[in-house]
Amino acid sequence: MDPTDSRPQPRRTLQDLLSPAIVAGVVLGVCLGSTWWLWRNASADAAQDIQADFDFRVRELVNSIAQRMQTYEQVLYGVQGLYISSDFVDRDEFHRYLDSQHLQQHFPGIQGVGYMRLVGGGQRELHTLAMRNDGFPDYSMRPPGERPQYAPIVYIEPFSGSNLKAFGYDAMSEPVRRAALERARDSGLPAMSGKVRLVQEDQREGEEQAGCLLVLPVYHNGQPQNTIEQRRAALTGWVYAPFRLGDVMAGLGGERAARLDVEIYDGDELGAASRMYDSRPGPPQPGMRHTMQKISLAGHRWTVRISGVPGSGVGAERDDKVQMIGSAGVLISGLLAALAWLLARSNLKARRALDRERLLAAELQEGQASLLAMADSAQRSQAVLRSILDSTVDGILVDNFEGGVLNSNRRFRELWNVPEHLDWRHDGAILLQQVAEQVAQPAVFLAAVARRPGENEVQQELLHLRDGRVIEQFTRGLRLGSAPARLWSFRDITDRTLGERREQTRRRVLELLATGAPLQTILDSVVHGVEEGQPGLRCAILLLDEESRRLHVRAAPSLPPFLSAAIDGQSVDQPDGYCGQAVQLGRRVIVADIAQDGLWSQYRDLARQAGVHACWSEPIRAASGAVLGTFAIFPSAAQAPSVAQLALMEQASRLAGIAIEQAQAAIALRAGEERFRSLYDHAPVALWEQDWSAVRAELAELERSGVDDVPGWLRANPSQVARLAGVVRIIDVNAAALAQVGAPPGSKDTVALTLAQNFDAGAMPAFAQALGALAQGAHLFACESSFERLDGVQRQNELTLLVMPGHTHSLDFVIVSTVDITERKRMNDELLVLATTDFLTGLPNRREFMARLDDEQARLQRDISERGAVLMLDLDHFKRINDEYGHATGDAVLRHMAGLMRDSQRKIDTLGRVGGEEFAVLLPGADMANAAAFAERLRQRIAGTPLEVDGRLLAVTVSIGIAALDAGDSSGDAALVRADKALYCAKRGGRNRVEQVLQCEPGRPETARPED
Repeated sequence: MDPTDSRPQPRRTLQDLLSPAIVAGVVLGVCLGSTWWLWRNASADAAQDIQADFDFRVRELVNSIAQRMQTYEQVLYGVQGLYISSDFVDRDEFHRYLDSQHLQQHFPGIQGVGYMRLVGGGQRELHTLAMRNDGFPDYSMRPPGERPQYAPIVYIEPFSGSNLKAFGYDAMSEPVRRAALERARDSGLPAMSGKVRLVQEDQREGEEQAGCLLVLPVYHNGQPQNTIEQRRAALTGWVYAPFRLGDVMAGLGGERAARLDVEIYDGDELGAASRMYDSRPGPPQPGMRHTMQKISLAGHRWTVRISGVPGSGVGAERDDKVQMIGSAGVLISGLLAALAWLLARSNLKARRALDRERLLAAELQEGQASLLAMADSAQRSQAVLRSILDSTVDGILVDNFEGGVLNSNRRFRELWNVPEHLDWRHDGAILLQQVAEQVAQPAVFLAAVARRPGENEVQQELLHLRDGRVIEQFTRGLRLGSAPARLWSFRDITDRTLGERREQTRRRVLELLATGAPLQTILDSVVHGVEEGQPGLRCAILLLDEESRRLHVRAAPSLPPFLSAAIDGQSVDQPDGYCGQAVQLGRRVIVADIAQDGLWSQYRDLARQAGVHACWSEPIRAASGAVLGTFAIFPSAAQAPSVAQLALMEQASRLAGIAIEQAQAAIALRAGEERFRSLYDHAPVALWEQDWSAVRAELAELERSGVDDVPGWLRANPSQVARLAGVVRIIDVNAAALAQVGAPPGSKDTVALTLAQNFDAGAMPAFAQALGALAQGAHLFACESSFERLDGVQRQNELTLLVMPGHTHSLDFVIVSTVDITERKRMNDELLVLATTDFLTGLPNRREFMARLDDEQARLQRDISERGAVLMLDLDHFKRINDEYGHATGDAVLRHMAGLMRDSQRKIDTLGRVGGEEFAVLLPGADMANAAAFAERLRQRIAGTPLEVDGRLLAVTVSIGIAALDAGDSSGDAALVRADKALYCAKRGGRNRVEQVLQCEPGRPETARPED
């Protein structure tokens, strides 16, 4: 120690300790510690915000998936409704309905909508035959093989492209699809299948997607469906929709979902075999947030793994703002440490104090500029945050439990109609009161205001507003710095809620219509469907009377009886009320305030007593456009309807119109059935109701055993035809049928009746023809048959068999009409004989002979190599016989002549009497030599067989002329003329001889005929 140093030692020691390095180190340590504390708090807040954003995106994506699949379910419900509203949906009706839905435009991701028909194990061949007859000759069910049941795809829309691969595919052949079909069949609800490979899927590498099916059962209309057994018995098929998971997820969630890595697995297990969709193939990136969500869709569960994507700002572990705080803190700490070091060093270097001071000032200015830049950046970040909040679809509000509103976005103010002049930042109670006044039940909202949710605790409420809107409310506790706060989220779900309610009402009304419920029950259901979820509305349905003059209340369960009685019976011609005016004008009438409207002058006091202050009336129209009545809504407050309420009112009026028309149609149907039954029982034509289903089953068994030609088999097995006729059941007959078969009057016992009363043993070939025609799908068959009366008498009848619509394949409902034509046939036969036969000789007359001659001439013209000849015969001296012996003897000679000709003819020859004593013979296939030989034998036979008259023998001779048929003649009459010329030659040549045309002398007069 220097003895000359007079400074105090403690002061020197302190100065030594406060060296520039130590001061700088202390300052640096304090600043870094402060920076670390601030960075930790900012990191926690940033992590909390990022986690909230991540959770929100996940929840929004999961809800979007569920809503999209629910939308697909509604599509299938619509197709199911088509089947419920119709006894049979053909292919064209199915196409028109789905074509009007514009599936590709309104329902992205859906591959199509189809219909699987339930086919029993023994009906495979019948089904295939029916589909081929329906216009698909190459149709076959795939894959082949025998199964207890089949579910082939018979309809699918759009019926083009890859959907054609699904046509005919049997979904029962694959276990995953079969499990979904059976679950839907037993529950009556939609069922989602597990992971499958769609038959529409191409096999190009890298483009195949996992798929699934959504199925909904279709049951027989009118059959009970309360138990599993009843639903299985009533099942007719399934409507279904196939999905490719990649197409379903495309564009789902918008830009938010695009920043997430989404993986969907079938069931609860995660693995490559169960993976159905992966938006970003590959393992999840480490350090990113992820979550597992379970989604239950139509009775089937999916597991969804959602992770953040690097660089997207979603699910990251750090935030740029936090990094900026840390970097800025370290930088400022270094600057402050340097500043402290400089200040300490200035004590040691006084000469450089001024320079150091200037340098420090410059450094301070630079730091201030940096801080100003950071503040400007923070303001820009706040502006960006405000822009994001104002662009969200949800209304956002943040308060502090003490009546102070910390923040809100533009959507919140639009949703709750907050006026611009309201000072919501300084008086949150006024803002919350503004919200409560718009809620139909303010107590629900005020109770939510009074609750103090814990940190991260989420509470949900459903708010019904006075104007008909429905708001979904979420409240969540959080912490802003050290103070607790609450985040409110409001979303308008009016369209979704009203859509679900409308669909529920429509489905309930359609079910009531399908089960034949009374009209009053259906109308009450329509009214309740509108009033549900609308506590401030009361509804009524008023219908026109038969004269369309007055309106009567048909359904008003919520209106006071005195008001219903007052408005019942309103006149339409001179309307003194809102509903009469709606019917007269044919359009909607809105009375926003009953107290101020003249139409309600006489009902004003009653309306005030009933607690209704407005009235909206919508005309109920039929399908033709005619007005049937009105649907009226009575709000409890004076107001005009919102857009949602107008839509609800329009749908209710349409449902009421459908119900009224269905009820009227049912009444008309019952009346028609009664008229049909009366016509059936009293029809003058014999009518038989028969069941041929047992015969159809036998033929189906034949087809399965390999018999392709059923009509040919029936012709080859007549004994089997008789056996099949024995299994036809006669269900019912009318009085004309009983009288036709000789049943006792007034008796209707069908036990004694068999098919023999339509087809007896001799008519089995006609029965076989009828059976073959009906088995091949014919709806109508007519034939003539013979039948046996109950007393054993054989008769003839004319039958018409008609298969009733819808029973073509089963043949269990066949209507047979029969007409007894025995007397008509007898009279026709007699008339035919009279028209074609000579009454004296019994030979064909001239008209019949000439017809057969023309037929033979036409045959020669078709085959010129054929031959034929014609003979003309004339009795010699027949006039003398009449003069000497009388006309009775002449008639006997003619009959004697006809008998000898019959004895000489061949089976193919035709005889005829063409004049008084003139006869003709047609010899098909004979040339002139053969004809001449035949004629000579006949002449000799006649000449050698005299006729005995009164004990005396009368010689009879005949002259014969022969001519050949020529294919060049225009008709057979030309050959007959030539034969007649040859006959003249025979007469002139001395009679009792045979002459040909060529043997006649040329130039000899042919008009002069020897006198007989």
